[in-house]
Amino acid sequence: MNQLTTALIAGIILVSSTIPAAAETPEQKGRWIAEQTDQRDLGWGDSEVQLTMTLRNREGQSSVRKLSLASLEVADPMLGDRSLTLFSEPRDIDGTAFLSHTRILEPDDQWLYLPALKRVKRISSQNKSGPFVGSEFSYEDLVSQEVERYAYKYLRDEPCGDRPCYVTERFPVYEHSGYTRQVVWIDHADFQPRKIEFYDRKGDLLKTLDLVEYRQYLGQYWRAHRLEMQNHQTGKSTTLAFSDYRFQLGLNDGDFQKGRLERLR
Repeated sequence: MNQLTTALIAGIILVSSTIPAAAETPEQKGRWIAEQTDQRDLGWGDSEVQLTMTLRNREGQSSVRKLSLASLEVADPMLGDRSLTLFSEPRDIDGTAFLSHTRILEPDDQWLYLPALKRVKRISSQNKSGPFVGSEFSYEDLVSQEVERYAYKYLRDEPCGDRPCYVTERFPVYEHSGYTRQVVWIDHADFQPRKIEFYDRKGDLLKTLDLVEYRQYLGQYWRAHRLEMQNHQTGKSTTLAFSDYRFQLGLNDGDFQKGRLERLR
């Protein structure tokens, strides 16, 4: 047995021993794992980050977009977080803005501002599975992943790369989801997701998301700095690369209101 295998087994034994005895069924254990992920990401307040979005078609041709993302943590457990995305490049989408207010079981509130039309468009609850500005990310993928939005089931433990991971299923319980289920690989040590498989309404594998290059902020909060979404049905992919994270800037609810979209630049 090599050193890496020994370390993986030791890690599995160490972390598994911390799972409470009450989490006896696969459903209870799956929810407990999701709760651990959620609890480790409480208290960050607000943040801003710069992103580069690279879109690739089936032939490998690519296009690049620049954007920023502001986020506001909402303390109310029955509400989700808020986010505001603003595009700056290329010129034809400069000023395009996307505002999202995550809900738990009710439809999310989402609006898209299109500067060419000079109007704000509300994203209907039935359209959340549609592509976000031509990418392989859907509007549904871009909301905060609140625990109560899913039912859970633990499947197994297995390595993801060189790290031991839990493998769980989660089933959307909110209306109009574009997915029947998702399979999630979650790191034993930090409880961060490393990979997610998305299954469409027919139950077929639609997309895989890899979350890599994690960094820690404020001594506590982990953020992946690259997201790789591969659409297995179309052959297209989208990469989101994050840089210049900043936290606790004093953002408030007024910065995430629909009326502000037309004034953004």
